[in-house]
Amino acid sequence: MEEIHKRVLANLDVTDEKQMKRYSVKIPRLGGHFDMLPIPSGEYTMGSSANEPGRKPDEGPRHKVGISPFWMGKCEVTWNEYELFMFPTEEKKMRVIKGTGSELDKVTDAVTRPTTPYVEMSFGMGKEGFPAISMTQHAANSYCKWLSAKTGHFYRLPTESRMGVRLPRWTTTAYSFGDDVSQLGEYAWYSKNSDDKYQKVGKKKPNPWGLYDMHGNVAEWCLDQYTPEGYKQFVDAVTKDPWVRATQPTRTSLVGGSWDDLPAKLRSPARRGFGSELESPGPQLPQGIWYHTDAQFLGFRIVRPLKVPSAEECSKYWTSGVEKE
Repeated sequence: MEEIHKRVLANLDVTDEKQMKRYSVKIPRLGGHFDMLPIPSGEYTMGSSANEPGRKPDEGPRHKVGISPFWMGKCEVTWNEYELFMFPTEEKKMRVIKGTGSELDKVTDAVTRPTTPYVEMSFGMGKEGFPAISMTQHAANSYCKWLSAKTGHFYRLPTESRMGVRLPRWTTTAYSFGDDVSQLGEYAWYSKNSDDKYQKVGKKKPNPWGLYDMHGNVAEWCLDQYTPEGYKQFVDAVTKDPWVRATQPTRTSLVGGSWDDLPAKLRSPARRGFGSELESPGPQLPQGIWYHTDAQFLGFRIVRPLKVPSAEECSKYWTSGVEKE
């Protein structure tokens, strides 16, 4: 952990919000590629009003949150990037092809990696340019740790509050494009237009921040513990960068809706908890902590906060401490 943190601090290239720009990343010596977009600091109202169509009780009460500046992945993490982490043997072969070993490889090889799946994890829906799916939150967190070691920048999962970038410039509407559900097909893959499977990322219209698939395609992991009444603790004042830390392994927040969902679940305030509906056998026996083969609607995207936390705090972002054994 200390070695990764030292590498991140040594690679600090931006320390002021005014310097933040869009950038592209090619994972060193492996070839995976992704884009990160800057999101400025701001305040917005989180949650939905009591009379919003499709609203569920866990979307309230509405409350103000303040967000520190960060970058967010333009698209959901695809198999192109994730499989570099998922298959250590293939990564090592790629490193041999592209160059000799390095001190960096020793650091990244120390990151715990998934067990080899016993099934084809795209389930025939596609790999090249398609979102990675069916990983646990622990697997997504571990990917962020591995990616941080690889690139020298601190990456992690977003909190529910940072997923507020689904809103149009911190305003409050049901969708990033407004409240007119008839426009949803222009921005999202969902039950009506997905052909019963996920689709390649970045093929619909982006939201006002330039982020793609913030509604639909795959539902996305958040860092937060999910509780139906979780918002009540934030109503008394503007809460800066709220994060409900995990205390249980099976109650984690998902947002965004998926290719399999009706429009109500794709609304910006909509949230759901990781629970019994996802507690399915993994692709290896005994059940592990890396895969959910029945969660073919589930993926993630990454964020990079402008301010790098301490090594101890980085560890808490990457390892919740309540991972299911």
